[in-house]
Amino acid sequence: MTSQESFMFNVQAGDAAIPAIGFGTYGVSDAEIHRLLPAAIEAGFRHIDTAQIYRNEAAIGDCVAASGIARNEFFLTTKVWVSHYAEAFFEASVNESLRKLKTDYIDLLLLHWPGSDVPLAEQIAGLNAVVRAGKVRHIGVSNFNRAQMTEAIRLSAIPLVTNQFEYHPYLNQSLLIDSTLEAGLAVTGYCGMAIGRVFADPTLKDIAGSHGKTIAQIVLRWLIQQAGVVTLSRTTRIERMASNLAVFDFELDGAEMAAIHALATNNSRIVDPPGFAPVWDSTRA
Repeated sequence: MTSQESFMFNVQAGDAAIPAIGFGTYGVSDAEIHRLLPAAIEAGFRHIDTAQIYRNEAAIGDCVAASGIARNEFFLTTKVWVSHYAEAFFEASVNESLRKLKTDYIDLLLLHWPGSDVPLAEQIAGLNAVVRAGKVRHIGVSNFNRAQMTEAIRLSAIPLVTNQFEYHPYLNQSLLIDSTLEAGLAVTGYCGMAIGRVFADPTLKDIAGSHGKTIAQIVLRWLIQQAGVVTLSRTTRIERMASNLAVFDFELDGAEMAAIHALATNNSRIVDPPGFAPVWDSTRA
């Protein structure tokens, strides 16, 4: 399979077919979106992940519209920011996202963080309402712990399809991953390269060398080779985009997968914003 075709490899969660590798846009400015996203689309990315708080939805909408590729070939994910969770603001914020993204529907809409005084039932009602209004195809949560995710699932008449959270070789997320998959949701992992830590890792270097692949390709393969896991790839180097999608023509063996899992250490969480983050489930290695 070529990188141009690799976006067709999907993770199925309920009736959602989520492309296994998405282009992450956290921290990417409008100018950088205009530089990078056309190249990412050219390389084969069709799943694009953003959020209201990233403030780059409009630039993403520009690039998707200018690509000449049919809207239904893209899978657009965005996230409602916590200040928009109340019923008075929720749908209006989604309308604004639709306007900026230059589309009449969002493929996947997530609650960004659980840190809010708005009752979870009201947040979930907002998600359900925009699906029923035809503005959103699928819904989910982001950065929810197991208890919060379980309650969100219970409250939602429309099935949730993913929980998006930090996941990389150094962070043992097995408790949360197992619960997410057992509930029928896909895992969407972000921060897969552990903000560059992976690139100096001797274990990953050895595995990459044995396959003739880059370390980034090994980590991405490790992530998507786990059943039910979607990963986000974020790079500012255009020359790496095609290779980051070219991970469907090889497999890691059981010993290699285990060796990467064994890299997990305690206190390896990177993203933990006070006031927004939940009481995390144990990640002890």
